[in-house]
Amino acid sequence: MLDVKGISKSFGGLKAVDSVTMKVEEGALVSLIGPNGAGKTTFFALITGFHRPDAGTVHFRGQDITGWKPSDIARAGMVRTFQIVQPFAGQTVLENIAVGAHLHHASRRDPLDHAREVAEKVGLGDRLDQDAASLTVAGRKRLEVARALATDPKLVLFDEVLAGLNPSEIRDVIPVIRAIRDSGVTILLIEHVMQAVMSLSEYTFVLNQGRLIAEGKPQDVANNQPVIEAYLGHGMAERLKRQREEAGA
Repeated sequence: MLDVKGISKSFGGLKAVDSVTMKVEEGALVSLIGPNGAGKTTFFALITGFHRPDAGTVHFRGQDITGWKPSDIARAGMVRTFQIVQPFAGQTVLENIAVGAHLHHASRRDPLDHAREVAEKVGLGDRLDQDAASLTVAGRKRLEVARALATDPKLVLFDEVLAGLNPSEIRDVIPVIRAIRDSGVTILLIEHVMQAVMSLSEYTFVLNQGRLIAEGKPQDVANNQPVIEAYLGHGMAERLKRQREEAGA
């Protein structure tokens, strides 16, 4: 479904994304992890048209979409969420979700009907008339997911939809994400909550300093020495490695 080859982006002298190649198969639930500043959100921005790559190509459903506008990419079926959720001020939850539905529905009634259906799927069905700006952090995260789903995507990119949630809220949202994939939507998610990465994703890519340093099943990636070093530093990674070796001796 998604085929990214050698994509790169620099800002001044900083190479934020450096020759990253990645494939996401249709129907998959894949995660992208890495320490802060690794280039994950920039990568999302590149493949969804918010930044133009310096090099490399992006193919979506067999079509070269490199350099397309975000709106055209969304119409083609790939949408993203954002880390900082900003509801449209002065609008209800229903109206916020309906904005996404207008991508494929010209009239006013159809988007509102579709928005109600989407709201039920993400657990916002009882808050349709609530001012979106008054939602809790957890409610805003669900709203961001709903606005993306309202566009009828084939592939959705979730950018830290669990960030800022407490453990109970995370447990509540994980089944929602899984149900979205089970409904036929392919998912690529950026996440720092390892509980979610291990529970949800079938395959994981790891970025560090703009480069892809590992990929594989989440359990294998979690034990990968370069990944541990990227998160904890070389010294701590070596100490943990010695402890594992001594425990296995």
